[in-house]
Formats: sequence, C-alpha cells, structure tokens
Amino acid sequence: MKRFRLCVLLALVLAAIASGQVQKIRDNPDFTAQRELLEKWISAQMEFRQQPGLAIAVVYDQELVWSKGFGYADIAKKTPMTPQTIFRIASNTKTFTSTAIVQLRDRGKLALDDPVVKYLPWFTYKNKFPEGPAVTIRQLLTHTSGLPGEADMPYWTDHKFPTHDELVTLLHSQENVFEPETKFRYSNLGMAILGEVVAAASGQTYEAYITQNILKPLGLGSTSVNPVPERLPRYMTGYSRRMPDGTRTIYPLMDAKAITPAANISSTVEDMGRWASFHMLEGKNTPGQILKGSSLREMHRVQWLQPSWRSGWGLGFSITKSDERVTYGHGGFVGGNKSQLLISPKEKVAVIIAINADDGIPSFYAGRAMSMLAPVIARIMAPPKPEVKPDPAWQKYVGVYTDPFGWESDVMVMNNKLVLYNYGYPPEDNPSESLDELVPEGKDTFRLSAESGSGGLVVFEMGADGKVTRVKVEENFIYPQK
Repeated sequence: MKRFRLCVLLALVLAAIASGQVQKIRDNPDFTAQRELLEKWISAQMEFRQQPGLAIAVVYDQELVWSKGFGYADIAKKTPMTPQTIFRIASNTKTFTSTAIVQLRDRGKLALDDPVVKYLPWFTYKNKFPEGPAVTIRQLLTHTSGLPGEADMPYWTDHKFPTHDELVTLLHSQENVFEPETKFRYSNLGMAILGEVVAAASGQTYEAYITQNILKPLGLGSTSVNPVPERLPRYMTGYSRRMPDGTRTIYPLMDAKAITPAANISSTVEDMGRWASFHMLEGKNTPGQILKGSSLREMHRVQWLQPSWRSGWGLGFSITKSDERVTYGHGGFVGGNKSQLLISPKEKVAVIIAINADDGIPSFYAGRAMSMLAPVIARIMAPPKPEVKPDPAWQKYVGVYTDPFGWESDVMVMNNKLVLYNYGYPPEDNPSESLDELVPEGKDTFRLSAESGSGGLVVFEMGADGKVTRVKVEENFIYPQK
C-alpha cells in the first residue's frame, strides 16, 4: 500500500510539473502568434478546398498544448467539429495492433522473429518462393512479409469486409507477391493476421485484449475497437470527395470485421494525443506505463529502410526524415475518415489531424502544423544554457600528438570546448566533421562526447614535470609530437 501511495504521489507531482510546462507554452506570445496564424491558414485552406470539417490536437511530451475543431462534423445538422468528435482512425489502428504485439513479446508470450504459423496453424497460402524463409511476426510489423496488400475481396469498393472464416479461406488461395524480407509491400492483410496473433498468443479476443491492456490503462475513454452505441451521436459524418457539381456522398458507418486490426478503431484527436504522449515515453519507465521505454524506442527505430534513405518502417510505425527533422507516425483513411499522427521525438511534439472527407489531406495540415509550432515549442522549453568558459588548466593538454605510425591528432580549445581533431588522409573536405569534444570526467580524464564521438574515455598521462607523456584514447595511445 505504501508503494502504491508513493507511485500515486509521484504521478501527481509529475502531472503538476507537466501542467506548468504547458502553461508556459500557452502563455508565450511567440507560440500564441504562430498558433493564431496556423488557425487562420487552416480556415483559409478549408474554405478554398470546400472541406466539411477538421480537428487538430498538438501535444508537448505528456500534455495537450492545444486542440481545436474547424467546420462541421455533420453539414446537414450543422454539428460543429470539435476535438471531442469521434472519427475512424482507420490505418492508425495498426499502431495499436503493433503495440499489442510488442507488449506480448515483453510478457514472454511470443518472439518477433517467430514464424507466424507457430501461432496460427491455418496460416498457409500459395508460396511462389518455397526456398525462401517462413513469414515472421517482425516481417508483418514492417510490411516486408511479401503477402498481398489485401484479402481477396473488394471491400474497399463496397465496404463489405470478410469474416474471420472468410479471411482464412481466402488466404489459402492467395499467392505472395515477393519473397519475405526482400521488398516493402504495405499490407492490410498482414496486419489483420497480426491481430489474429494477438488473440492466439493472449488467449483473448483482439477487442478484449486491446481494451483491457491498452485503452483502459491509458485512460483512452473515447477510443474503442468497435463503435460503442451511446457514443454514436459524437461520430463525425464521413463524406466522399467533392464532385464537379459540389455534392458529396455520405458513407455509412462500416465494420471492418476480420480487417479490424488494420482499420477499425475509433477515437478523438485528444485521445490520440494521449496515445502520442505514451509513445513519447521512449527510454522512460513511469508509474502505470504499459510498455517499457526501451521497447517504445525499438518500435520507432528504423527496421526497414526504403531505397531513397528518406523513409522507412519501424515496428508498425512509418519513419520519415524531412530536412533535419525525423518523425514517426501513421496515416489513416477509410470511408470519409482521414487522419494523420505525426510525432517528432527530438522536439517532443506530436500533431494529430482528423478530416471527414475523402479529398482531405491530413498529412498536409499535420506537416505544416509541425513545422510552424514544433520549433517554437522546443525553443520555449529549452533549458537555459549556462555560460561556458574554458578551464585555463586545459592548456597543458593542448598540442599535436602522433601514434607510432605517424597519424596525427590535435588537441585544441575551440568555442570554449576542449576538442580532439583527428587528421584524415587524404584530408577530409570538412574538418569540423573530425572534431570530437572532450567532456571532463575526472582528473586528467575526459570522455568523447556521445554527440560528436564514440563516448569512449580519453586519459592524459602526466609526467613529474606536469607535461603530457602520452594519451590513452579508448584502447590505444598517442604521444606528444617531439
């Protein structure tokens, strides 16, 4: 009981600190100006594109910074779109399925490199590559299983989705497209099969597992695997693209059935903000956390790199590098419900967009919101930089050093830092790329900065005269030049 009380107290203290951080952002005039500009831009874009409604949420670390609705959740009823409006997150469901898989791995219920057939004996299909490896859980998570993108039914045409039995029967007659782990092939079918793995490994239905092990512990009170009847009035109406005469068709609420683990979850932008906050707990272990921080970091690390080297896939998450910002997240699109989850781990900022029209482009709005707000938030929340002055004692280390084979290194003071410059041969185009900061660790001992170097130790061995006799750089030695 005492431990429980301490955990509760710690959680309350952390919540109070986070609340103060968010207020600092909201009260900042630079953030206010950028937010107001973004609101005007979104309104102008929606008017120009004649789109029905949009909801947005912006999160910093563990707190909601800002959320707002634009336009209508239902045009005919004049129902305003709000941050509490429920929408089908469609393929963002895959991030929940993937989290469940990693959670089960951490609980010892499965291994990511296990063959899928170990958990699903019925997992058979026409294999064009019998000499290739068996499809694994990891390959389904990274969309590199080689399976077709869909079960063999036109459910994106008529929204009539297969049952579990139909999915199994159809799979037996389907043929893989690529040999496993040779090509990327985005696959709703593969993610649906992962949902079956969740059920098999846990002994629960997919819906029960997600609800009990993810939604309830994280307090996602407006999120559900299947629509909850009493929440139906809060659902936004999904519209088709705008036709040449200006009309839009209304989509009925669909049930993805066996494709549920790839496309069926419903949520709000504010609940998805909480989901983003949970995923930003990389490397951390806080009270009530449902997945350890190292596992979250693993999910967001590139597991499959696209040939362009600009994007790739983690475990259920898309990862992209644009300019100098690396983001991870996912998009979603089903029947007039489009969404984008975008997370910048370095800036600890997430943006969630929901749009109720087929011709909406949520990634367009999410990208603009991230580029406008994330730098401002990061600047506001950056800790003040202490004034750094070089230690006069560093001068005894300054000089040119060589190894027995004539390779030279230079220790110098630069920009108030002690740095090690390793000469390249032939000389490198940019000498700054060969500078490693020496961070003080102890008496005559430094560590190569993890940002610029390897993190290894550098020890200056001193003679009786107070001069350097040699330097141990990690496992090797360099000597003062004579």
